[in-house]
Amino acid sequence: MKLWGGAGDSGCCSVADVDDARRVAQQLGITHHVFNFSEQFERDVVGPYVDAHAAGRTPNPCVACNRHLKFDRFVVRARQLGFDAVATGHHARVVEVGPGRFELRRGADAAKDQSYVLYMLGQATLGSLRLPVGDLTKADVRRVAAGLGLRTAAKPDSQDVCFISRTGGRAAFLAERIPLHPATVVDGDGRPVGTVDAVELVTVGQRRGLGVPGAGPPGEDPSSDDRRRYVVDVDVASGTVRLGPAAELAVGELTLTDVSWTDRPVPIGAALEVQTSAHGRPAAGRWAGHGRVELSGTIRRVAPGQHAVFYDGAVVLGGGTVTAHG
Repeated sequence: MKLWGGAGDSGCCSVADVDDARRVAQQLGITHHVFNFSEQFERDVVGPYVDAHAAGRTPNPCVACNRHLKFDRFVVRARQLGFDAVATGHHARVVEVGPGRFELRRGADAAKDQSYVLYMLGQATLGSLRLPVGDLTKADVRRVAAGLGLRTAAKPDSQDVCFISRTGGRAAFLAERIPLHPATVVDGDGRPVGTVDAVELVTVGQRRGLGVPGAGPPGEDPSSDDRRRYVVDVDVASGTVRLGPAAELAVGELTLTDVSWTDRPVPIGAALEVQTSAHGRPAAGRWAGHGRVELSGTIRRVAPGQHAVFYDGAVVLGGGTVTAHG
């Protein structure tokens, strides 16, 4: 897929990656097609990414890309051309557990597991999806590639948002598309303790880069865990960033929107595990219905716009976008 035509030097949709794919296809003797989906990428991934930051949310563009491009537009194009299946290099597994019924599971390599960003896949997509590296470690994949003499065998993993360059970064990218506004940083009592150049770049849970020593009030020892201050609220409209202790980030409930399931929805009251980052530690909870998950204990508050994914052990059940906490 050709997704991004602007500046970018990393990620899975860079020009270099398209060229690498073409050369590998030549080595393997298979046909290489390039589909230009840049217009939809701008509409469904880049645009919402910018809008989310403008509203004070913290988006995950990889999830949006999987939802709208890789496993929607691309899958549809493959079917139109008569292909039986789509294969990707995600470290996850699809297992047929009954006639026409499939489970999405974690990849064998826990350090590279990517099941978190695939939670939106339903049965129709899972049935025609192949994840050939899901049972391998990344080291295994590199050994296979080296054995085939592929030019990408030692290629570094992509880590960054593909449409943001390392040189300009997120601030420069957003500044070209939306106005960035300074904000006042206040403590828990509302007293100003500093300022930030752009409220749109601040995220809930952030501690560094706020221009406030230790992100705490003057005179406090920033090395003390109980005196560290974190962003607990971002109010774009008033231009205010509020700080608080780690304890103020603890939440026992999540409210989600755009909830989807890999198979049938679990019943209300069902136990599940909730993971709120790609490689975070799952927390025990229960599905309370109407987009709510009640946790058995507490977890650190998740920035609005991020995703909570539900698991049953290694099996992905579904997930949604975090909008609020309880």
